[in-house]
Amino acid sequence: MKTLVLGAVLAALLHITPTVILVKREDAVAKLLPGAERFAARELHLSSADSRRLHDAVGWEPPDGVVTFYLGKRQNQVTGVLLFMRVDCQHGPLELAIGFDPRGTIRGVEVTKATVEMKPWVLEALRAGLTDVYKGLDPSEKPTGADRVKPHIGAMPGYMAELIDKGVMHAAAAYRLFYRT
Repeated sequence: MKTLVLGAVLAALLHITPTVILVKREDAVAKLLPGAERFAARELHLSSADSRRLHDAVGWEPPDGVVTFYLGKRQNQVTGVLLFMRVDCQHGPLELAIGFDPRGTIRGVEVTKATVEMKPWVLEALRAGLTDVYKGLDPSEKPTGADRVKPHIGAMPGYMAELIDKGVMHAAAAYRLFYRT
């Protein structure tokens, strides 16, 4: 009981609400890896040099030192690559699915999870066309979705758009530095 009360107090202080699913992972996989019949996960355990390289590129490194690439395959050909990316803020975590096509450009971005508090802000940013901006983006290009939608949305949805840009940037850097090469 004591642990439960302490957890509730801590959650109230941090003001993180429960996480909700916006898009099921399997639906994101189906959309971002179309035509794939088989799937494989490729885990990359980063060395300290690779972590530094990623950090120097985008100011981020995975907290557990692992980047997982999910490959979609059809007839032994890769149809695309997908990364799930977590972005944390004071309102809680966001989870994104970022899909890359066989040419290496971004096929699409899906926001799969957000907190109850963040959900309306995320949905407003998405309704403004945030994820449309990422389609066809080369992993070496800076995501500019937030800049495009901010004039049409409120301040908090604009902040969510910035976080989504950040997650796309992190996934693109991981793909560019460790998968595409």
